[in-house]
Order: sequence, then C-alpha cells, then structure tokens
Amino acid sequence: MRLLMNMLWFVFGGWISGTLWLLAGAILAITVVGLPWTPAAFRIAGFSYWPFGKLVIDRHTGPTSLILNILWFILAGWWLALHHLVLAVGLAVTIIGIPFAWQHVKLAMLSVTPVGKAVVEA
Repeated sequence: MRLLMNMLWFVFGGWISGTLWLLAGAILAITVVGLPWTPAAFRIAGFSYWPFGKLVIDRHTGPTSLILNILWFILAGWWLALHHLVLAVGLAVTIIGIPFAWQHVKLAMLSVTPVGKAVVEA
C-alpha cells in the first residue's frame, strides 16, 4: 500500500515538489550564506518525493540548530508551511485526499524548522 500511495503522490505532484527542493538545495549550496540549510533542503526533497512510510524525528537540538531554525522560519519557513497547510485543507475536504493531506501536514512541520531533523522509515 505504501508503494502505491508513494507512486500516486509522485505522479500527482511529488516530483515537482522534490525537484524544486533539489533546485533550492543547489542554489543554497552555491551561496556561502545558504550552506547551513543545504542538507535540510536535500532532506526535504527526498521526503517530498516519497513521503509515505516515513517519519520526521528530532536529530540534533542545540543552539546552532535553534538559531538556524529561527532564521529559516523568519525568511522562508512560515510561508512554506502555510503553503502546505493550504494544500492539506484542500485535500482533506475529499475523503480520498485525506492521506495526502496528512503528508502535507508532515511537510509543513518539516518546512517550519528543518535543521536538526531526520527523516526515517516508519
């Protein structure tokens, strides 16, 4: 079932989201200022391609992660999370879209504070 849901997710938009996150990670890697957020962007890209059967957990919580997450939230995180929440509400209206809405909620939580998180198999 996980494979089927991931394939549906990928075909109906996951490939766009994942590819844009890979592009964002590449752009962040090119800039010196964006290097601390590059691994987080690549992590979100992988999660955006195949989100079913994966969990987001805290990996490192420390002052560096906190500062990077605060800057991320101010500059990009809040509107990325808002985007995913709007999509989640739209999908949750339909019964068949509820599993996909839940994945957007997980992506919203990861988009708010991506530094210090890990994506693991469930």
